[in-house]
Amino acid sequence: MMKTLTRLSLATAIIGLAAVPALAAPHNSTHTAKVAMSEARQIALRAYPGSQIVKQELEHEHGGSGLRYSFDVRKGKTWREVGVDAMTAKVLENSPEGANPKD
Repeated sequence: MMKTLTRLSLATAIIGLAAVPALAAPHNSTHTAKVAMSEARQIALRAYPGSQIVKQELEHEHGGSGLRYSFDVRKGKTWREVGVDAMTAKVLENSPEGANPKD
């Protein structure tokens, strides 16, 4: 009886430990993106030459594959948002940003 209880307790502990990382790890969409963040950054910088990336994120949004990298880029005082599809690497958006966007 004691051996069975010990084996059962050990099995329960192992199963419990195996489940903890899956529960503790945050959902991360980069695992489903076919395009790496570094590649998407290069695409965004080519879409608005001479700019620098100030903010970046991977997000679910309508249009394209539904998963895209969004970059806030700046050149001087001009800001733009450049969106790159995380599955196809196509530029989905390249538009002025800010209160009074200038092109």
